[in-house]
Amino acid sequence: MAFFAIHFFICNIFISVIIGIILLARYTFLKKFPPRLQYSLWFVLPVLMAAPFLKLKTPDFLQLFENLSNIKNTLNNSTNTSIQASKGNLLSGGTDWINDFSISQESSFLSIINIILSCIWLSGILVMAWFFTKAAINLYNLKKSALPLQNQEVYKLYQACLNEAGIKRKIPVFSTAFLKSPVLSGFIKPQIYLPIHLISEYNAPDMRFMILHELQHYKHKDLLFNAIMNITSVVYWFNPFIWFAIKEIRTDREIACDTSVLQMLSKDDYINYGNTLINLAEKISFTPFPFTTGISGNVAQIKKRIINIADYSPLTLGKKLQNIIIYVIISVAILASAPVLSIKASSQDYYDFKENSSKISCIDLSHEFKGYTGSFVLYDTNAGMWKIYDIKNAITRISPASTFKIYSALNALETEVIKPGHTQIQWNGETYQYDTWNKDQTLKPAMQNSVTWYFQELDKKAGLASIKKFIQKTGYGNQNVTGNASSYWMNSSLKISPVEQVKMLMKLYNNEFNFLPENIALVKDAICLYSGNNGSFYGKTGTEECSKKNISGWFTGFIEKPGSTYFFATNIQGENNTTGPAATELTFSILSNLNIWDNK
Repeated sequence: MAFFAIHFFICNIFISVIIGIILLARYTFLKKFPPRLQYSLWFVLPVLMAAPFLKLKTPDFLQLFENLSNIKNTLNNSTNTSIQASKGNLLSGGTDWINDFSISQESSFLSIINIILSCIWLSGILVMAWFFTKAAINLYNLKKSALPLQNQEVYKLYQACLNEAGIKRKIPVFSTAFLKSPVLSGFIKPQIYLPIHLISEYNAPDMRFMILHELQHYKHKDLLFNAIMNITSVVYWFNPFIWFAIKEIRTDREIACDTSVLQMLSKDDYINYGNTLINLAEKISFTPFPFTTGISGNVAQIKKRIINIADYSPLTLGKKLQNIIIYVIISVAILASAPVLSIKASSQDYYDFKENSSKISCIDLSHEFKGYTGSFVLYDTNAGMWKIYDIKNAITRISPASTFKIYSALNALETEVIKPGHTQIQWNGETYQYDTWNKDQTLKPAMQNSVTWYFQELDKKAGLASIKKFIQKTGYGNQNVTGNASSYWMNSSLKISPVEQVKMLMKLYNNEFNFLPENIALVKDAICLYSGNNGSFYGKTGTEECSKKNISGWFTGFIEKPGSTYFFATNIQGENNTTGPAATELTFSILSNLNIWDNK
């Protein structure tokens, strides 16, 4: 996606706000929440941080926030546009053809900013990857130097702790001189490492508590979550809020683990467990290995853990159920915001297609769409049936490109910017690279030659308020108009799906808008490509350009034939050379194979 780094930066602002909300909740009304659930609340964070790289659907009530993705569009409106021609000539018989010109709304300034941010971000990832690689090598060397536990007294205690924790898996235990406190390593092949100095200074109660602590890390899969957070710390290395969250996660993890141990102990052992942490505070330090979990912690964390131990009391069943319900509600509310962060979904949403499935026929056109993704939608009024290829793409909203010029013209007629018989707009004298653009224009040739400045002038004269009202009244696509009146439909905020394109054409054809009939007739005439004994063909192309590459091609329209009218929309998407004329050629091939229109 264009401007990945810019959008990723915006996502980080949102993620930071979510982290702030979680912290605020924990320090206020959730401060008496059980430690295990407080720790589990952080599980939503990796989902949120993965969301920018996933394709997620935004819930309706959250679409307001999706306007974050349109910030770049507002900036784009002040930039110069570059224009590239995409011409085609498919219809035979001397018919008029509508030329399709794609317009790129990309800003060279934003592109440079995006590249700079991307380079800085990737450089940071490389530095972080080097740090973790170095830590992994050190851990590997420690494991090579470690020896299987030889002390039989400690080994018997270890086996007793496995039974006490209800763990049947045989988890190897080793001794090492290169650690100050016990650690658990390897979430696939877990192993416990005990410092030699603790073995030599063997104290059965203290050793028991420390081993039980490590076994609780194993039971709750803390190493897996730790690995996930290590990955996110590499990707989000620049975000101080995430680093603070990771520090809080580590503290909450150890407190949760302490609580799990306390649940196994008798009340008389609570003080002894706390004393173990106090007595070993000078010996316990952070492990230098980010891939392990342990009883370690700094002074501030040890203090919090001691306070938790002092305040600990078993929960009643009713209190447990109440806390779980609160936890689920909060987690769902946070996770529901994840689609807002999706980079792949930020420029598109989906149409809620509620047609009866018995009226939809899914057709396989993969052989026609070879080399493209996209969809084809056809509605047969006589049969009352839909024929759809790739329904997922058929309901996905994307930029309408020049197909919106149909409705730009209709709005201009309804607001009397132009009138039937008086549709001429004077050329502003600016020289364009297309000769057909460098003269005064009336509606039909402007539509046929896709003269962008003509329709921009119509929109400017109609005004943004009028455009928004028109789009809302007609129910066009996502009805999102951000920016100014000259760019909202060009790779910007306004989106529409192929299914909606067909429905809009049906509304236009039947004048369900209750507009002046002469205005409807004039627009239909402007998009008429052919009229003869075998029927009439109406259509409009559109090409979306991004980074000087044609990435999306449209061809929408309808066919009047004796006995039935067919409405269609084709959209193709690709890395480049994906144009309106290419979509047109594909459409005629499909229509011919369906015996709806023969172009010969």
